[in-house]
Amino acid sequence: MDDKKQALRKRTKGFASCVVKFYISLDKSREEIRVLGRQLLRSGTSVAANYREASRARSDNEFIAKIELCAQEADETQLWLELLQDDCGIAGIATQPIWSEADELIAIFTTMAKNTKKKPEE
Repeated sequence: MDDKKQALRKRTKGFASCVVKFYISLDKSREEIRVLGRQLLRSGTSVAANYREASRARSDNEFIAKIELCAQEADETQLWLELLQDDCGIAGIATQPIWSEADELIAIFTTMAKNTKKKPEE
């Protein structure tokens, strides 16, 4: 695996770890926070899992499908963060690092999908 793939693999795992740590810190005695937190946990960790699958894709089409799924899961992670912040009173300062990283990952995944789609057929 080349250095760029390895770096992104490490970065997506780090993103998942941040989501896990954030979830652990939530006050799960409140039902709405518990439910939204679980959704956040699922989508945030899914980014890393899907990137690993994408990095082992057997075709460009499979790679594009998985990498676009990574972008979708990162976007969904942002939705749960928004709801936790707007409707559950979770401080924006607490959600900002995950939000920003999700934003950057979405941009990376979108670019990767576009570049792969532009690649000439082999």
